[in-house]
Amino acid sequence: MKFSEQWLREWVNPKIDTQALVDQITMAGLEVDDFEAVAGAFSDVIVGEVVSVEPHPDADKLRVCQVAGGSETVQVVCGAPNVRPGLKVPFAVVGAVLPGDFKIKKAKLRGQPSNGMLCSESELELSESHEGLMELPEDAPVGQDLRDYLGLNDVTIDVDLTPNRSDCLSIRGLAREVGVLNRMVVEGPEIPPVEPVHSELVDIRIDAPEGCPRYLGRIVRNVDLSAETPLWMRERLRRSGIRSIDAAVDVTNYVMLELGQPLHAFDRSEISGGVVVRWAKAGEKLVLLDGQEVGLTEETLVIADHDKPIAIAGVMGGEHSGVAEATRDLVLEAAFFDPISIAGKARHYGLHTDASHRFERGVDPLLTRDAMERATALLLDIVGGEAGEIVEVHSAARLPEERVIELREQRVADVLGLTINRTEVEEILTRLGLHIDKLTRDGWKIHVPSYRPDITIEVDLIEEIGRIYGYNNLPVTEPVGSLGLREEKEAVRPLSSVQALLVSRGYQEAVTYSFVDDKIQSLIDIHNEGIELANPISSDMAVMRTSLWPGLLKTVAYNQNRQQSRIRFFETGLRFIRSGDEIDQVPMLSGVVSGPQNPESWVNGRRAVDFYDVKGDLEALFDLLGIDVEFQAAEHAALHPGQAAELRLAGLRVGWVGALHPQVQKKLDLDGTIYVFELFLNSILSGYVPNFKEFSKFPEVRRDLAIIIRNEVTYAEVQRIARQQAGEHLTGVRVFDVFEGEAIGEGRKSLALSLFWQHPERTLNDDEIQSWFNAVIDALKAELGATLRS
Repeated sequence: MKFSEQWLREWVNPKIDTQALVDQITMAGLEVDDFEAVAGAFSDVIVGEVVSVEPHPDADKLRVCQVAGGSETVQVVCGAPNVRPGLKVPFAVVGAVLPGDFKIKKAKLRGQPSNGMLCSESELELSESHEGLMELPEDAPVGQDLRDYLGLNDVTIDVDLTPNRSDCLSIRGLAREVGVLNRMVVEGPEIPPVEPVHSELVDIRIDAPEGCPRYLGRIVRNVDLSAETPLWMRERLRRSGIRSIDAAVDVTNYVMLELGQPLHAFDRSEISGGVVVRWAKAGEKLVLLDGQEVGLTEETLVIADHDKPIAIAGVMGGEHSGVAEATRDLVLEAAFFDPISIAGKARHYGLHTDASHRFERGVDPLLTRDAMERATALLLDIVGGEAGEIVEVHSAARLPEERVIELREQRVADVLGLTINRTEVEEILTRLGLHIDKLTRDGWKIHVPSYRPDITIEVDLIEEIGRIYGYNNLPVTEPVGSLGLREEKEAVRPLSSVQALLVSRGYQEAVTYSFVDDKIQSLIDIHNEGIELANPISSDMAVMRTSLWPGLLKTVAYNQNRQQSRIRFFETGLRFIRSGDEIDQVPMLSGVVSGPQNPESWVNGRRAVDFYDVKGDLEALFDLLGIDVEFQAAEHAALHPGQAAELRLAGLRVGWVGALHPQVQKKLDLDGTIYVFELFLNSILSGYVPNFKEFSKFPEVRRDLAIIIRNEVTYAEVQRIARQQAGEHLTGVRVFDVFEGEAIGEGRKSLALSLFWQHPERTLNDDEIQSWFNAVIDALKAELGATLRS
């Protein structure tokens, strides 16, 4: 929030300079981003009055003006289009210095003497406007120094407030903070009620009290919106970063900056019947003040008349009900909107307004009437008119409840690390506007004012005490505590070992968002519906991921678009699956591989990675974890038929691996064949406990076996049978040849195996080996229909 230092000092004026004030505010937790002078560095610029204007005899675009500067009238040549007799303007006399060290001297322009310069706002660095001379009010005193007249010896301070400090989004709130820090009384303007002079009332109905617990309206008749906003108000708005529009809008913006309560003014003639606060209906549309037409959703709170919506509540008014110069009667509104109902609505429609910024963070629910009275008084002073009575409709049950929090003296000392005198604690709390309801044996019961929605629990009060006491005054101590050794199960491998192995095999770890595009996710996972976000950052981050593949594939596309052909990524993270009313958060390990098998070099070929390369990486991972995972052919909606496998551990599915389906790949605009895998981390990290086993000093025995089986029979099935039947001293099974051809027969293949045995204490004899060997052959024949290859 930007604000004028002069404006703040009208409320509370500590005897410290600007730098000290900025430092003080920052150390109180309200970080100051920047501060700068409200005008450029210039001197000897006064209020001048154009007495007469004559055409320049030798230049069509120039005018010869007589300008009064107080003690004398001098001739000035000017080319501004808005120069005219009677105009009050900034007048830089001879000898003046303008921003950029530009000195004003006597000169001749096309033969005509010019003794000074009439200035625009940009030439004084008041704004970027350079279309004409800066026009001053008619009552501006001729000859007075412009800096004094406009109060330009001022600084604009820009405070970056955290979302919880909505109470400081106003001069009143900031003044409260500065008053507390300097032990000073804050003196704002008195806000007496405006006496109604007519009996016309606003018809108000609240159909959505959960979104709008309080709504106030007042009719102000016979206003003159052609009246100009006073210069002092325009300047305060400008120094706060708000552009002056017209008197009605300027007043509502001014009160919002001063008190923190957004308001809005409607044209009474554009409201059909009365005002209704309700949820939008399906299909309703509204043209906003900025000219854009939006389609309203049913979750949007709107201000409507009896026929149509006229504003998005807490965000922006409608164009057709907005005030204009021809407006004669106003309906002035002030309301308290539930922050949850307003949160995200402005962003949903591509907007961000000063009102939505405040309502989303929480506005004081007791501020509405004061703000209405203040705005009415200012309007009557500027545009005249007749005020009616304030009509208020509210739902007491829906308004925020009063909060009373118990604060323990010992807890304050424990958290802050020092003991603060009880009297000083009470003084800090009182200065903050926190009322001490009751003294207790252990501390106090504190009543929290309505303008501090951020204070909800005991530690919030302690934070306030520490903040006002001064962070620099708190002792610097190192934390002391006992750290017990945490039990680690030896059979559970740390995630870091998995990450290290994949990195050693050429993968790079990626971190993607948990929010993904629902369209992409529906291509990947057809069984699980993504959980929609209430306030998505953008349309391509609208749902929670049910798989890590969408984020990784988006990363692949990003890299391929930047000429990165060899890609190996892995990611560990959570997927989110709805389970009834709960959300299951499942740790996953996913990977994606594409491009050449090896980095390009003179010694490596250009062979593209294939399924078995990825399978080898996973087998290396399973060896590290000490688990026996089976690869079984299966089908997955996102994977290529015939190039997909389900991973099973002890009969349970623990993941998938395969090539991305061509149709999915085409829709995602990816190049080359893409291989992906995904594993349930909790299922694979529990492996075995390593233990020592003595090497056998006795010879190893090898027997080779060649069988003919059907093509659809996998090696995993053959290996499983061999291990089951070959006895306890089998040390390994290895396939060394696979052959298919006419000699074998159509639909069949030859598989050649080596089986190895070794006894830890003696040499095995031929009879033992032969019995185990025969048992393997018999089982292969019986279960798989295998025949021995002759």
